[in-house]
Amino acid sequence: MTEYIVFAVSCILVNNILLAQFLGNCPFLGTSKKMETAIGMAMAVIFVLVMAGAITWATDIYILKRFDLEFLRTIAFILVIASLVQFVEMFLKKSIPALYTGLGIFLPLITTNCAVLGVCIINVQEEFTFVKALVSSFAYAAGFGLALVLFAGLRERILLARVPKPLQDTSIGLVTAGLIALAFFAFKGMA
Repeated sequence: MTEYIVFAVSCILVNNILLAQFLGNCPFLGTSKKMETAIGMAMAVIFVLVMAGAITWATDIYILKRFDLEFLRTIAFILVIASLVQFVEMFLKKSIPALYTGLGIFLPLITTNCAVLGVCIINVQEEFTFVKALVSSFAYAAGFGLALVLFAGLRERILLARVPKPLQDTSIGLVTAGLIALAFFAFKGMA
């Protein structure tokens, strides 16, 4: 049990998929202007990544490796992720239309979110067990959500500050993202 907790903390803080491995930067910058949108995106990524991690692990073990089709891994994983995103999109459109509208184009872009595909590929390349793949998927998604929510909080504060014109909007966002990444870099000492 302790091994999984240490591994999860490592995935969330030390090897954060967004700030340490630089995967998933598009939704990070695109959905972090409002806290509600950021929380919704974080929850959607957690759901999609945990489900995708489990299904892609099983697909790899029971179909791709069994029939020597590992060269189709990327296409198969994208198909699984796209199906899950469609499910989440239909659910949000029906259940939470305000969040669906707030996420806008970034919800379907989870399909092409390299963080989701990257974690699924890490799970199979590292030859994790099913449980470890689930822990990895959840922890990386939680790390993504943590960074996204922290960033959204800072961006809402920045809107209240007087920022010089050349640094407004995306520029100050990138500088702030860099500072958050530096703050997370301090967790490297824990590993």
